[in-house]
Amino acid sequence: MPKKDINQTAFDVVRRATGEVVDPPESAKAKAGRKGGQKGGASRADALTPEQRSEIAKKAAAARWRSKKG
Repeated sequence: MPKKDINQTAFDVVRRATGEVVDPPESAKAKAGRKGGQKGGASRADALTPEQRSEIAKKAAAARWRSKKG
């Protein structure tokens, strides 16, 4: 499927904003998956010690910097 150019994207945004096109409703599976994802991070953080959370954060920051350098 070809990518939309900026004019096509703008046209779609206007159509959605005016209500001319309505996004399809979210499926039950999608809702359940998002709900699980929303509470998953919080429960994981509650189960970790502050030292473990700090180590995970340091590793994530290092990965972000590594990807920007090349």
